[in-house]
Amino acid sequence: MWDHHLLSRFSFEYNPKNPRYDWVQRYAPEMEKRLRWYWRNPSDLCPWHMDETYVKVNGRWAYLYRAVDSRGRTVDFYLSSRRNSKAAYRFLGKILNNVKKWQIPRFINTDKAPAYGRALALLKREGRCPSDVEHRQIKYRNNVIECDHGKLKRIIAT
Repeated sequence: MWDHHLLSRFSFEYNPKNPRYDWVQRYAPEMEKRLRWYWRNPSDLCPWHMDETYVKVNGRWAYLYRAVDSRGRTVDFYLSSRRNSKAAYRFLGKILNNVKKWQIPRFINTDKAPAYGRALALLKREGRCPSDVEHRQIKYRNNVIECDHGKLKRIIAT
């Protein structure tokens, strides 16, 4: 279970007859199982930023819904011909279906578009989104994705 190279990094000599090694082999899995509930969720530190932008696809204009984390990594995207609550609902539903429970953040930052609020409330009522997820509509918290739209449009244009 424990790699002897990993154990040596912590000044722990690998020796199968060592009583400390037996202790680690016996109790580490149980400790991990019991403590896992108290570990901080890594997604708490990394809220999602969601926004939509207008792009041209095959000569037609469409809305590209995007979600990125705080580091600018794309969580998911959705292409729609409309910009309404139904499209936001589909986008959020798609994300929630594609991520594991522990990957869902505590905060979702959006612009002031009312469609996201309605979609998130509906998903919470249906039980598809955890009730402790907080929707924040603060203009400047969404700069991460707003700044990324320009880069994206330059890539699409080339």
